[in-house]
Amino acid sequence: MLKHDQLQERQDVVQVDRGPAAPPRSSQVEKPAPVSRRNMGIAVGCGLLFVGLLWAVHYYRAASAEKATASARSMIPEVPVIEGKVQQKDVPIYLDGLGTVQAYNTVTIHVRVDGELKKVAFVEGQDVHAGDLLAQIDPDPYRTALEQSEAKKLQDEAQLANARLDLKRDADLYQQKIATQQTYDTQKALVDQFVATVQADEAAIDSAKVQLNYTTVVSPLDGRTGIRLIDQGNIAHAADTNGLVVITQLKPISLVFTLPEQTLSQIQKQGPTTAITVVAVDRDNSTVLGQGTLAVIDNQIDTSTGQIRLKANFPNADLRLWPGQFVNARLLLSTRNNGLVVPASVVQRGPDGPYAFVIKDDNTVEVRPVKVAQIEKGEALIDDGLKPNERVVVDGQYKLQVGSHVKPSAAGKPANAGS
Repeated sequence: MLKHDQLQERQDVVQVDRGPAAPPRSSQVEKPAPVSRRNMGIAVGCGLLFVGLLWAVHYYRAASAEKATASARSMIPEVPVIEGKVQQKDVPIYLDGLGTVQAYNTVTIHVRVDGELKKVAFVEGQDVHAGDLLAQIDPDPYRTALEQSEAKKLQDEAQLANARLDLKRDADLYQQKIATQQTYDTQKALVDQFVATVQADEAAIDSAKVQLNYTTVVSPLDGRTGIRLIDQGNIAHAADTNGLVVITQLKPISLVFTLPEQTLSQIQKQGPTTAITVVAVDRDNSTVLGQGTLAVIDNQIDTSTGQIRLKANFPNADLRLWPGQFVNARLLLSTRNNGLVVPASVVQRGPDGPYAFVIKDDNTVEVRPVKVAQIEKGEALIDDGLKPNERVVVDGQYKLQVGSHVKPSAAGKPANAGS
């Protein structure tokens, strides 16, 4: 009985541990209970809340990024620059060439007769006028030759007078049939011979006078003497190659210069009656030495260089042009009306050509390619790339790049003058 009771207690404990008994399985499968509307609303609300959270996070990040960008931009310092404006005005167009100044006339003074140089009447570097005495050759031998010619003429004139008297007598005798025709003709031929001799004597006298005049050397033109080539007391010869002195005419003076053959048609369009202005500029390309007029276009192009030679004449009243001087010749081709002009420092050079920094309304800069026609006296004439009254950077470009913020100031005024 004891064992039976203990076994019964263990079964009870096992039943207690297993929990309540499962209901009996039915032969038909039961369907799950339907989800309530309340649970569905909770699920939709949770989804909307999740989407809202995602949108809030995205908006916060975008706002933070924009704020950071704005902050970064505000921290970028403005670049101080000097600004200018694109202006419109009439601009002369020049053709530039290299030229050499030449004397308007150059004369080497030679003696025309041989003799001792008795006198030098000029000073080296002296301005002389046409007809001024330059030198004197010993005139005595030529004066003596003149006197001999004059004496010879007197002798021949006396013989002519005597021959004419004899001719008159022979003519009377011939009329009286006393002298023969032959005697008369012979005497008449003798008279004609003496007439020719006297004429030759007159020519000899004129020649002697010319030779005597040649002993006085005068200047053939207005000009300036150079260095004396022979000293007083030397024997000068007409065959000497050096001469006495070289005289150059400085007022007016000429400038011979060259231009590329492509410019010939542009010059010819001005017409043969148009006075084309030529400006002579020193080698520094800024100092004007004189202004003249184009005189000659050479009649052929140099095939070896492709250049055409031109010649201009200058009054040279102030003697700033000198023979042999190298200068820059600037031929005024035309005038550009209402041309776009900026300071020359606006134009920058890059690998793609010239460009300029243009200041926009928000004080940022953009790079604008430009086409430059010429640069003259610190101003650049722009053919393309800029518009009238646009603001451009005149100075301070070395710190700039596309989109840089600038603090512009007028030319001659520091960019931080107002700060």
